[in-house]
Amino acid sequence: MTTPTILLDPSTADPHAELWFVEPPGFVPLPLDTLLPDGWSGSGDSLREAAAPFLDAAPDDTARGQFVAAFCTGQQLLAALRETGTVHCSIGLHRDDLGQGSFGRGDEALLFSLFTVSWRDTAVAPRGVTAARVVMGGAGHEQVEFAELPAGPAGFGETTSTPAVGSGLPRQRLLQVHAYLPHPDCKRLAVLTLTTTAPARRAEYRAILRLIAESVSFESPLGDGASSGS
Repeated sequence: MTTPTILLDPSTADPHAELWFVEPPGFVPLPLDTLLPDGWSGSGDSLREAAAPFLDAAPDDTARGQFVAAFCTGQQLLAALRETGTVHCSIGLHRDDLGQGSFGRGDEALLFSLFTVSWRDTAVAPRGVTAARVVMGGAGHEQVEFAELPAGPAGFGETTSTPAVGSGLPRQRLLQVHAYLPHPDCKRLAVLTLTTTAPARRAEYRAILRLIAESVSFESPLGDGASSGS
């Protein structure tokens, strides 16, 4: 058996990062700052350069318009996530060995998911109390669990929902698995969420999120093999 390769993300050395974690294979981080450029940076130019090959390869103006419309819809979604405190977002795509994935059939079936890390301000309280309060609140969490992780106490829960009519999203049932890790300053917590269109695989996605949560550190683990920082 070969030893897995651990890649160090540049954010490992970011002096402004406040949380580090290991992201499993199959997840591709989305560069929020690049995809949502402001008017005071060069990100806008970089984004146009990155999109140019796709636009040039489009067969006609209709196809180019469809690409731009789809891209703008994605930007709106990412902007909404960032407005709610999201600092990291990744797309997960994994092969479904049971053939019950979101795309394709049989051996080609794939499972789609979205992983996010967000910050949420909380009332000052012991960390264990905060973890219990957020999971046992009015959000309708199911499969509630509490655990003592290397980063401290954490709460886990699941919610299911269907996008509202007019939201622009497919009316497909979604599963969200959440992990809540209160920060040592007792004033905020990190929310790790896995959203998937394959609720039948809740056990597998819960295991993935648990693995990520167990890797979380609120202190820079530079040299210890962390792969992402937020």
